Amino acid sequence: MSYLEPSEFVTKMVDSGESKVYMSTKDTFIRAFMAGAILGLAAIFAITVAVKTGSPLVGALLFPVGFIMLYLMKFDLLTGVFTLVPLALLDKRPGVTIGQVFRNWGLVFLGNFAGALTTAFMMSFILTYGYSVDGGAIAAKVSTIGESRTLGYKEQGASGWFTIFIRGMLCNWMVSMGVVGAMISTSASSKMLAMWMPVMLFFFMGFEHSIVNMFLFPFSMIMGGEFTFVDYLVWNEIPTVLGNLAGGLCLVGLPLYYTHVRTSPNRSI
Repeated sequence: MSYLEPSEFVTKMVDSGESKVYMSTKDTFIRAFMAGAILGLAAIFAITVAVKTGSPLVGALLFPVGFIMLYLMKFDLLTGVFTLVPLALLDKRPGVTIGQVFRNWGLVFLGNFAGALTTAFMMSFILTYGYSVDGGAIAAKVSTIGESRTLGYKEQGASGWFTIFIRGMLCNWMVSMGVVGAMISTSASSKMLAMWMPVMLFFFMGFEHSIVNMFLFPFSMIMGGEFTFVDYLVWNEIPTVLGNLAGGLCLVGLPLYYTHVRTSPNRSI
């Protein structure tokens, strides 16, 4: 059968989390680097489509292409390891410690950021012919996004910070549903469809994805966005990362694990 029962695919989630813990530093970093680079390219692709067609929906429909590519190549995003890796610790897999969980998260964060930043420099270079001309409508659009999603939140103070946090939760709820959805099926076409739907939803709704933002905000600053690196960290990246962690683990990983692996006894009739 091409479809797996929940008890089967949730066990696959735990197995996947365990395998990521024991992956070498080199492999973890390279896979994370490639994931960040590809997702950054997918983000600028979707924005380019939206600008040229005048339809954000078309951009959202096409953005999942990047997510699908990196997943099929088994590259790792921080949003995915937030959901999967802690399950190996909860399941008491041999040798898995909280220190190893944090090690994995740290390496994936650094790899994702390095990959996304590399794509940001490459795209900014080609849009400006080596920074010799204006970046045009696409650069202006990304600069506007960067300013509105840092300084716009900053103007609201604590309410703005928690708004980003919740948007980060909603984002990784959907992204992790895509990760898990790909584990439900053994056919490539079904995996792609299962990933496409929730990822399209998060992008169109403007939820906050920490790795997409690792590309968008440095790119925006390079293109002239009028906000600082500290603004980006405090008023976007940090609350987004924390929201992504809470959303992926609390809304996807834990509910599935505790109702399909570590289940409670059935009630007596």
